[in-house]
Amino acid sequence: MKTLRDYIETIPDFPKPGVMFRDVTSVLDNPDGFQLAVDELMKLLDGVEYDCIAGVEARGFLFGGPIAYNHHKALIPIRKKGKLPRETVEATYDLEYGTATIEVHKDAIKPGQKVVILDDLIATGGTVEAAARLVEELGGEVVKMLFLIELPELGGRARLAKYDVASAVCFDGE
Repeated sequence: MKTLRDYIETIPDFPKPGVMFRDVTSVLDNPDGFQLAVDELMKLLDGVEYDCIAGVEARGFLFGGPIAYNHHKALIPIRKKGKLPRETVEATYDLEYGTATIEVHKDAIKPGQKVVILDDLIATGGTVEAAARLVEELGGEVVKMLFLIELPELGGRARLAKYDVASAVCFDGE
């Protein structure tokens, strides 16, 4: 029986030499892999009380959607700046060469709501840290940060140490 790791293809030297790219699309384009990914992520939510999933663009939507549906929870999109039509709040964070900004609708998260933030990958943790700032600015409580893949050598878990962080697959130094 295949494990989730078996469905994740590794592409050497992409997008630049020395990088081992973990391709999540190889999970998405295989029905068994996709189902296993969603099931494994849902297991990581066992016992977690929450009101909504905040999916980070774009792969957080792809995995967060089925989980929100199965748990009968709201799915809140956190998107790149300029993609949401209603009034938003935004957070800017650093990239390797520059900055990026993400947004969420101002009325998407109500004060006191318990929120799971979901993304496909945790590397440095910058994007999800910014997503957590948005949730907290709106009065929500981040009760879990959930990832399909973790790359621990990039320090994301340490950066997010004040949060409950879980990942389905860890590629430690590989």
